[in-house]
Amino acid sequence: MPKDTRDVADVTTDPAAAATGNTAVLYRMALPNHLCPAGQKARWLLERQGFEVDDRLFRERSEVDAFKEAHDVPTTPQVWIKGERVGGYDALRQQLTDYDPDATTYQPVIYLFAVAAATALALSIGFLGAITWQTLGWFISVSMILLGMQKLRDIEGFTTMFLNYDLVARKWVPYAYVYPWVETGAGILMTGMLLTWLAAPAALFISTFGAISVFKAVYIDKRELKCACVGGNSNVPLGFVSLTENLMMMGMAIVMLLLIAV
Repeated sequence: MPKDTRDVADVTTDPAAAATGNTAVLYRMALPNHLCPAGQKARWLLERQGFEVDDRLFRERSEVDAFKEAHDVPTTPQVWIKGERVGGYDALRQQLTDYDPDATTYQPVIYLFAVAAATALALSIGFLGAITWQTLGWFISVSMILLGMQKLRDIEGFTTMFLNYDLVARKWVPYAYVYPWVETGAGILMTGMLLTWLAAPAALFISTFGAISVFKAVYIDKRELKCACVGGNSNVPLGFVSLTENLMMMGMAIVMLLLIAV
């Protein structure tokens, strides 16, 4: 277990009085068997923002319990800035940065598609020695795998969000549990160009009804919902991203079916 080797600062003086000017007071745990990660991140964030940190470490659990009781706080770390208690790491992050835990964001999808694109390029250059139409196909199939895995990571959260708008799932709930397995499986088969007769129709089915469901919910019913495309509890808004995901699957499935029909 890692141990913070910094000297223990005075934990008896008033933190509000010590937190003046450019000095921030930080209370965090550095117990023999637990070095608090949130406390480490809080110190790093404070230093990155230019604060001098009065780092007050708890070495025993009894010290932690006494501190929480004295200051009526549920947990540590706790931070004081400019004579006022900010709170824990999340509160500190919100105050010092633009972080908003409830804000809608496309960041998870951007990262996912960036990884899929890099993987597709690596496969194309490594195996084909060039960027071809197959690169686009790999980008779509790898994206399907990554998106499916995000759904499977928290399948209960995904199904709850999915049932808000998917027309098939609202008629038959088990479909919401089957969907991420079909998406992931079809993506794997398409990446390996295996069992196209099975993968392409499966992808075409889920993507067609998915696109219809998203279009109806967003552009006809004008509902403001969170997208289940990257799994449950995401802050990605339903709309363009989910519709694009389904249209990409539809396009690839149709092309693959045409190729095996020729």
